[in-house]
Amino acid sequence: MSSELNVIEAQDLSKGYQLFLSPADRLRQMLFGASRFGNRSFSALSGVSFSLQRGEVLGLVGRNGAGKSTLLSTLAGLREPSAGCVLLGGEDSQLINPRIAATRRAWLGQFQSDPFGSSVLETALTGRHPHLGRWDWESEQDLRIAREALLAVGLHGFETRDIQTLSGGERQRLAIATLLTQQPKLFLLDEPLAHLDLNHQIAVLDLFHQQRLAGAALISVLHEPALAWRYADKILLVNGDGHTALGSREEMLTEERLSALYGHPLKRFSVDGQVGFLPL
Repeated sequence: MSSELNVIEAQDLSKGYQLFLSPADRLRQMLFGASRFGNRSFSALSGVSFSLQRGEVLGLVGRNGAGKSTLLSTLAGLREPSAGCVLLGGEDSQLINPRIAATRRAWLGQFQSDPFGSSVLETALTGRHPHLGRWDWESEQDLRIAREALLAVGLHGFETRDIQTLSGGERQRLAIATLLTQQPKLFLLDEPLAHLDLNHQIAVLDLFHQQRLAGAALISVLHEPALAWRYADKILLVNGDGHTALGSREEMLTEERLSALYGHPLKRFSVDGQVGFLPL
């Protein structure tokens, strides 16, 4: 199938890191050569390939530190891959103007940093910046889009609140509202359920499901396999040794695979058509 039909395509994507070297180690390398100290790098990702079309959802599942955030930030263009490339709509993402790329993909990081005060509405409106010209001000339509996003995440009435007075869960929902305001074709979600209580977890996943029905593609880190089963079409298991496994939820979310992935036995069960996994 033509890559132009794909919202995103990863082609043989790899990412490695150099291990930390103390000043003494660096001096020894200079004096005696790097070969004396063995391999000082590690592979976070190796040869990852997949594609997503409109309305498809890919769930990333794996232990802490396995490389899920590294993959997402590489797909978002925040890290340069060691090898391979990322295509957005058939184009090499590194060759796309950053403003144009930001109208196609949006990234939700694990942490929100707010060194300066701002109102909730002003923060949500930053999602409109890729759609504005250099000297443009937000229009009434931009304000409407931002207010609708705040309403969708349950923050109606918070418009004038200082973001530094929000709870962790409220700040997370504001970050999600900002992504909705951005109106991308692709959502890259790194632990979108962080800080959220149970009712808001399901509400947020249902909200992104509506984005999917509207034609957006999603890639999301989900730590709960049952929620990955419920909301994702495809699953990428990230093993932590650089290797991954891609397949349908039925292929990937099995007792055997998940028990090996997490290093702990899990038992699958089903209630009223919903699948869950219980640690033993």
